[in-house]
Amino acid sequence: MTRLRAVARRGRRTLLGAALALAVAAGTGGWAAGTAQSAVTGPAPGAAAWRADHSLGVRLPDPATARPAEVTRFFASLTGGRRQALVARHPLTVGNLDGIPPAVRYAANSRALRAERDRQLARAADPAGTLQEHRQARKAAARCASLLSPGRHILAYDPRGRGQVAEVYGDLTTARRTAVIVPGSDIDLTSFDRHHDPYGTPAGMARSLRTRLAADAPGTRTAVIAWAGYTTPVGIGPDAMTGRLADAGAPRLARLLTGLAAVGAPAPAVLCHSYGSVVCGRAAAQPAHGNIADLVFFGSPGVRRDNVAQLHTSAGVWAARDASDWIGDVPNVELFGLGHGTDPTDPAFGARRVSAVRAVGHTGYLAPGTDSLRNFAAIVLGRYGAVR
Repeated sequence: MTRLRAVARRGRRTLLGAALALAVAAGTGGWAAGTAQSAVTGPAPGAAAWRADHSLGVRLPDPATARPAEVTRFFASLTGGRRQALVARHPLTVGNLDGIPPAVRYAANSRALRAERDRQLARAADPAGTLQEHRQARKAAARCASLLSPGRHILAYDPRGRGQVAEVYGDLTTARRTAVIVPGSDIDLTSFDRHHDPYGTPAGMARSLRTRLAADAPGTRTAVIAWAGYTTPVGIGPDAMTGRLADAGAPRLARLLTGLAAVGAPAPAVLCHSYGSVVCGRAAAQPAHGNIADLVFFGSPGVRRDNVAQLHTSAGVWAARDASDWIGDVPNVELFGLGHGTDPTDPAFGARRVSAVRAVGHTGYLAPGTDSLRNFAAIVLGRYGAVR
């Protein structure tokens, strides 16, 4: 009888979720169509010129097909001068190629950002441009200038689409404990780091986590990567309710993780916020799943898996949601491709529940002073007994 009641409850929840999803899709059809995103995939611009470059007398690893371990071996075989020559000729390829040493990628992305800043400044001064075009160009140039600020370490930069970027906080080369922040909807180059709602951005979350790690374990070398390396949904529409963008982003996340392992970085804790948890759920089944120490889902609409076993990962799996997060009102169903399935904080999912009592709203989990931030830091440090 208990089992029949549980089945009935699940059936009602599924019907409710389907009705809600269809209502949202119908009610926002025009708006959602206008904000549908084209996923950025494949190598960064310049890959064709890279493939055609035979100046070193050897074939360069194909950015579309070469495994990160192959890239690492290739760059280890180069002299410093040859590395610098490739940085100068192909900054976007070198800056985005997983398996290349972080310091080389930082230098390449600095060069690419300077070139883009100068291009946008030229656009802003072009007399043939409109006032709106000049304004947009100045904003884009300022964004590049901000990423070029001293002390920033840009691990990836891709100007295509809405723009993608990844930044390292700490020394990735010497770190003993690492983390990767995977954000949710409405994150791109322009919203990667902002003063308003800073802990809803990957940069703000990463900075806060790294500060907490340093306070809790001052003798431990740590690094946190803020990764906005996939095309995120914009607003709440079909893109946010389906797994299409997550399917495109998951291989990019998996490649990042494989690349970190190739350059000798320790397996990270991967912290997945909101729609980012859908990306992580997909990436966990990719070949890089062994390169994750822990998976942390927070503010999650579901991960398109019914339980931990279906993630096919050896990583520890954790989940958090605060009581004031609106995501708790989203039905946890998946039907006709809409919805993302079981709530990771549901005991039936099998993740270890992490307290987030002091967090506020959908973007407050890594705000200083919250129990969720303290718990996430303990997970990254491997202090599992301290997690509440």
